[in-house]
Amino acid sequence: MIAESLDRMMHTPAAPARLTGLDTLRALAIALVLMTHYNGFVARGSIFGFIGEVGWAGVDLFFVLSGYLIGNQLLAPAARGESLSLKIFFARRLLRTLPNYYAVLAVYLLLPHSPIWGKTMAPVWRFLTFTQNFGLNYGETFTHSWSLCIEEQFYLVLPLAVLALVRPGRSPRLLWCVLLAAIGAGIAARAINFMNGQEAFAAPAYYSTWCRFDELLPGVAIAMLKNFHPTLFERILKHGNALLVTGLGMAAAVLYGVRYDVPNLFLTSTFGFSLTAISFALLSCAALSPYSILNHVRIPGAASLALWSYAVYLVHKPVFMALRPQLEQRDIDPAAPLTIVAVMAAGVLGGWLLYRLVETPFMRLRSRWYPTGPMSPSLPASRSDSSCGSTHSSANTRPPARSAR
Repeated sequence: MIAESLDRMMHTPAAPARLTGLDTLRALAIALVLMTHYNGFVARGSIFGFIGEVGWAGVDLFFVLSGYLIGNQLLAPAARGESLSLKIFFARRLLRTLPNYYAVLAVYLLLPHSPIWGKTMAPVWRFLTFTQNFGLNYGETFTHSWSLCIEEQFYLVLPLAVLALVRPGRSPRLLWCVLLAAIGAGIAARAINFMNGQEAFAAPAYYSTWCRFDELLPGVAIAMLKNFHPTLFERILKHGNALLVTGLGMAAAVLYGVRYDVPNLFLTSTFGFSLTAISFALLSCAALSPYSILNHVRIPGAASLALWSYAVYLVHKPVFMALRPQLEQRDIDPAAPLTIVAVMAAGVLGGWLLYRLVETPFMRLRSRWYPTGPMSPSLPASRSDSSCGSTHSSANTRPPARSAR
């Protein structure tokens, strides 16, 4: 998950250099989503162990990366005292996120009652306006679009907040206060939901804008450090490997706690998503650091997977759902290594086709109509999205492994 959380570069001479560390995180995020959805929609069980059971966190990682990307796009010109063009910002965002999304939505609408459908589907107007996450339940159609809703809603709110709170010569203190208050509001929303009988993985909370938007804000905080406190930011990045170790350790501890309700369900429901996002923010800082091992070790295929990640996120789940009946009819074991490789490859291939046939032409149009200017970040991030995203399980019940939403 969301959308973004995330701008890919085209392979052209004008494109800014990619950071290996960010590509690694994007690839990790989509790999986590692939594993958790394979568990839920192909294997119908846990075959990747603990990593697959917490694969929902891939969306959270996309959220943090999206927060950094969009925050940097908006705050960099503000920090330089330049005006922000909302027209250019929204045009670039829409050309980035809408073509792939609407192409996949069209496939769902053209194939009703097929294996890729769930129990029901929200009205089309809600998908067109990115509001289908309100009232969404597990088991519905195209539920992994929930994260794109949150990111698109975020794209509307953050520019307005920057325009209202950031002025040349004004201290960013007010913006910091609003950001921290917003994170607190997300925590409070989850606490209120819990007291109303909905823990964090109940559908009304899990898909809720109010309970999930705060996960983008640690990424915005990184952008604020970079643009308003550059000296401090540079000092932080000098400790790239320490950030990496700390982020990995914190992420492992938080995800273990969320998975097994340690120390208790109330605390993990209330603080789990926020702490997960903070741990991923530490990893994102490590990925931005030239001193981190993340930027000195290239994992084969990670850059390509990162480049295709938004398209793969949108396509892989319907591919998985379409293939499962075929595996069952042929009595093919979904836990067999060759089956896992083949199905995963099919999901990635579907994403690559969407990337080549839809995303690439529109990204070229975007580069032609709205070329990268001062408002755009020098360090791109590619998605959610997204996002990125979760999907469904049994409605309004807590999934045993929380693996398929």
